[in-house]
Amino acid sequence: MNTITRQSVQINLRIKHTAHLFGIHFPLSIEPAIYAIAGNIAAEYSGAYWTFYTLSNGGFYMAPDLDKQYVVSCINSYEGSLSADALGITACLYAYSHLSFSSDPAFAECCANHYHWLREFMLEHAEAGSILKAVD
Repeated sequence: MNTITRQSVQINLRIKHTAHLFGIHFPLSIEPAIYAIAGNIAAEYSGAYWTFYTLSNGGFYMAPDLDKQYVVSCINSYEGSLSADALGITACLYAYSHLSFSSDPAFAECCANHYHWLREFMLEHAEAGSILKAVD
């Protein structure tokens, strides 16, 4: 079993990288969904600069670039605390899952793949137990 690693996407490559992975769907669907979900599950979230990460297994996620814990309350009745990184992973997993039901088959498959790649990475995260409870 290989450890999945992450690497931050350089600021000047963010648009190119997300366009390569998601096309026009990133700025129109994915990014707004992630921000909205973060705000919905973490009432104290009020915006932040987000770091973009590429995963060694082909995945992608983004997370607020803050050293902060967020109190979260999810639709599945999970309530707990997540770091900014874990909040980003959780919001991305929710967004990918939701968008994987798109009527556009190629976009739906892309989101499903990113969900599974991020979930695979998340299982090695220090907060995996809390993230799993939040998205289950």
